[in-house]
Amino acid sequence: MRTNSIRLTGAKKGTTSLILVGVHGDERCGIEAIEKILPELEIEQGEVIIEYGNPRAIEQNVRYTEANLNRMFKSESELTAEEKNSYEYARAQYLKILMNEADALLDIHASFTPVSRPFLICEANAAEIATQMPFDTIVSGFDAIEPGGTDYYMNANGKVGISVECGYLGDPVSTETAVSAIRSFLKARGHISAVLGQSKFSSQDKEYFKMHTLYLTRSDEFKLDRPLVDFQDLHAGQAIGADGEAIICADKDCMVLFARDQNVAGSEAFLLGTRKTAEQN
Repeated sequence: MRTNSIRLTGAKKGTTSLILVGVHGDERCGIEAIEKILPELEIEQGEVIIEYGNPRAIEQNVRYTEANLNRMFKSESELTAEEKNSYEYARAQYLKILMNEADALLDIHASFTPVSRPFLICEANAAEIATQMPFDTIVSGFDAIEPGGTDYYMNANGKVGISVECGYLGDPVSTETAVSAIRSFLKARGHISAVLGQSKFSSQDKEYFKMHTLYLTRSDEFKLDRPLVDFQDLHAGQAIGADGEAIICADKDCMVLFARDQNVAGSEAFLLGTRKTAEQN
């Protein structure tokens, strides 16, 4: 694995894009996708920077070593002293240098949930690019309820940040999904002229969701009432799980993402959102 940035420059002047893989070290699909694409990738216009987000976590095949790198991009005042002393904090400072160079970002992720489907995470400023990427589901609202990610940093600085969830991290198909995401992103950004077998998607082809709630556990024992798959519909009052002695329920009709048991207070247990139209999103 390379530890230095890979820079590819086209013959024509153009914009600069950054592709991050391995921000979570156990999400291998982006790393494998880059290894597959690089030998044949020829940038025609602008510059593309490719970076391995968290080399130490990648080497250990863990999500992170000391702190979640994808929460390190908040303002300094929002980070704890423990977070600021972590390897991931230092790594974030380096990644910010690259992010400040770029006009747009694609960050490749995968889900820990075996029953999951690929989707894009972005805000309205990325709509033109997202429309040209072969994903049926687009999710917004993360910047407001779960700040601190790489895409959050880009958006907060007047740029474009897109994260893609490529499906279950243990499924080889997630690598092919990552390949497709990278190639279509590069085409949408004007770095390459064609992506074989892919065409522009209209907004009618896509589903839109907006997240409105992130639930952080209050006890050291949060257990789901039953397994919940991504985008599963919940009705108002439906039990989601038990946080210690408290039963946590949906406060209105909604859908759920990233629901899992947790054993540390203050952990991210699930997110809730609602279906939107392309115009509302």
